[in-house]
Amino acid sequence: MASSPPFPKTQQLCTDFDREAGARAKEAKQPIDNLPGWPCVSLSDRASIEELLYRELYASDLETVAPRLWIMSTQSGANVEPLHRQRIKGREILVTEDPRLHLVWIHDRIFIKPIPKYLLSHHFWEHFLMCKPPVRGARQDLIQRAATGYLRSYRYLIQHESDFNMAKQDHLRLVPRHVEWPEFCRFISNFARIEDIDVSPRYHYGEIRLSRLNFYAPFVFGKFHFQKAHGQYSDYFARFYGPILFAFAVASTVLSSMQVEMAVEQVSASQGVVLCRAKRPRAHAPPPDASSRTFGPGFLTGTAMR
Repeated sequence: MASSPPFPKTQQLCTDFDREAGARAKEAKQPIDNLPGWPCVSLSDRASIEELLYRELYASDLETVAPRLWIMSTQSGANVEPLHRQRIKGREILVTEDPRLHLVWIHDRIFIKPIPKYLLSHHFWEHFLMCKPPVRGARQDLIQRAATGYLRSYRYLIQHESDFNMAKQDHLRLVPRHVEWPEFCRFISNFARIEDIDVSPRYHYGEIRLSRLNFYAPFVFGKFHFQKAHGQYSDYFARFYGPILFAFAVASTVLSSMQVEMAVEQVSASQGVVLCRAKRPRAHAPPPDASSRTFGPGFLTGTAMR
């Protein structure tokens, strides 16, 4: 596990946690003592911050079944289309705060989690995310690897300035408003060298289809569905079309084979009857008896003439 934040301090996009910024805030009588975006979470309460980060960044169910996600998605963290390609595919970008739904898509929708401001701070990474000493498998380690993979996904989501402009639209706000394209480009370029070993297992994959997650949920997650995201019964019953059609095809094949077998047996039986009749000897009619012969009037006439 890395022992330093994935980006240098000179390229951080949030300076609210720095001592200089804190000093300026104190002079303005607005001390920064709460987590940005979470006014009720004090920076001095490390236990609450760790619990919050675990809930906001770590998708426990997907992380648990990550070794089996290959049956639902391409095993590549780069399997993420940029935002402009999402629109070309006709997908509506929906904001979600649930880490389970980040990069999950269904039909014409894809869910994306906005970048929290605190993850753009070098100071925050040093004091709240980096394990010292590193303990593989500890809760803080799980959070740090999930945060790294989550930010790495934005390297694929925002590849062009057009993607960046889409991300800053008012109805999305995937990136904080104060961030500009040149500085974001420098910041996100640091994640190009992040390998799969540095991120949590969920981020060894990119986009995941929600219909597949729901289909395999009873077998993989032990529950009836992963996430309800439809309002029509047609989408619900469409999950069962495949298995039903497969069972119908198997039954049709079995019945057809049985019919063919029965037809072959009937043909074989009829051919046997014909052969038996062909081999049976014919009964010849007995020769006529002399006493039973009848003579016409011509015979008597001939006798009389002699």
